[in-house]
Amino acid sequence: MRTAAPRCAAGRRRWAFRVSSAQSRIADARLYLCTDGRLDRGDLPAFLDAVLAGGVDVVQLRHKGLEATRELELLGVFAAACERHGKLLAVNDRADVAYAAGVPVLHLGQDDLPVPIAREIVGPQVLIGRSTHAEAEVEAAVADPETGYFAVGPCWPTPTKPGRPAPGLGLVRHAARVAPPGGAGIPPWFAIGGIDEGNLGQVLEAGARRVVVVRALTQARDVAAAGNVASTLANALRARTLRV
Repeated sequence: MRTAAPRCAAGRRRWAFRVSSAQSRIADARLYLCTDGRLDRGDLPAFLDAVLAGGVDVVQLRHKGLEATRELELLGVFAAACERHGKLLAVNDRADVAYAAGVPVLHLGQDDLPVPIAREIVGPQVLIGRSTHAEAEVEAAVADPETGYFAVGPCWPTPTKPGRPAPGLGLVRHAARVAPPGGAGIPPWFAIGGIDEGNLGQVLEAGARRVVVVRALTQARDVAAAGNVASTLANALRARTLRV
């Protein structure tokens, strides 16, 4: 029998509403941000406030190589910002950290823990998202009742995943065919990989209605600029109806 690691009662209370409403919130989400802990800039709270106020609906801490204790410390900053703005927080890869932090969303790549094992760790209420990089993976995600949402891409090569070939917008078009955004019983999905203000239109034309961004916000010249870019992206996304 697995022995559950203790979590503070305050943490469980803090995220009780988020967990119970994660599915409806992810369905309404349009803009999803993956960011590291901005340890080099030292502006994490201000950055999170700016982009969440600007229109980011979901934010994921993706900072490779952190010890679990340090990741949990950073997640405390993320959680406070998400609470202030009423947005969703996701943990990348690590089901143990997601459980310890009590977050509402866990994202798993194709090479991470199998979903059934992750589910045993995080429990029944946490939303699990998947990465997909091929047509068969998209179709498997759509068919799997455990899929809370999935990401499709990368649309363009990205340094965040060095060496991974980009299936391009063809995979986005395939996802739009087999999982029409806004369709009944269809898990929400997000295009990902090199998306920014300059190419968002191409992604929308390919059929996506939700996107994940990284460098478009994390590499903005300052916090204010990141907030402005988030607002521009969010407005463009919400100008399109969910149904393609």
